[in-house]
Amino acid sequence: MQSVATNLSTALNHVPIVAEIPATNTAPNIASLTAGLRAGNEEAFREFHHLYFHRLHQFLLVVARGEEHEAREALQETLLRVVRHARKFDDEDAFWCWLKVVAHNAARDGGRKQHRYFGLLQKFAEHLRNSAEPAAPNDPPLGDWLQESLEELPPQDRHLLEAKYLHGATVREIATDTGLTEKAIESRLLRLRQRIREFILKKARTP
Repeated sequence: MQSVATNLSTALNHVPIVAEIPATNTAPNIASLTAGLRAGNEEAFREFHHLYFHRLHQFLLVVARGEEHEAREALQETLLRVVRHARKFDDEDAFWCWLKVVAHNAARDGGRKQHRYFGLLQKFAEHLRNSAEPAAPNDPPLGDWLQESLEELPPQDRHLLEAKYLHGATVREIATDTGLTEKAIESRLLRLRQRIREFILKKARTP
C-alpha cells in the first residue's frame, strides 16, 4: 500500500496543464476497479491513475480558482486519501461524486492548513521586528520554531521565503530576480512550505 501511495504522489512531478480530459474508448468496470482499489491492488491504482488523474487535476484547478500549486497540493492529498479510504462502487457516477467530495475536502483542508501556516509566517515576521519584546507566558514559541526551521535551510531557500513572505515580493518578481521560471519558484515555495510545516508539527508534538 505504501508503494502505491508513493507512486501516485511521485507522478505529481509530471502533471501537465491540459485543456481537456483525454477521452477513453471503453467505459471502465467500476465495480472491478474500486474493488481492486479497496484491496490495494497496484494494477487497479495504475488504471485509476490513467482514468482519473487529469480529471481530478482539472476539477481541483477549478476549486483552487486556477492556482496551480494549490491544485497540485490538493491532488496529492486526494490521491493519498483514495489509497487509504477506497470503497467499492458499482456505478461510475457515484464513484466520481465520491472522488469529488474527497478532492474538495482535501482542497478545503489544505486551504485551512495554508492559512494557519501563513499565520505562522506572519508571527515570524512580527517576531523578527519585535525580537526585544518578550512572548506571553502561555504562547507556544512559534516564532522560535519557525526561525529554527529557517536556519536549517540553505541560504538561497531562506532568501526565497523571506522575499515572498517577509518582503511581499510576487512570484513573478522573484522569478525575474533569480532567473528561474515562475513555475520553478512556485514548486520550490511549495516544497519549502511543506518542509517547514513538518518541522513545526514535529516540534509541537514533542513534549
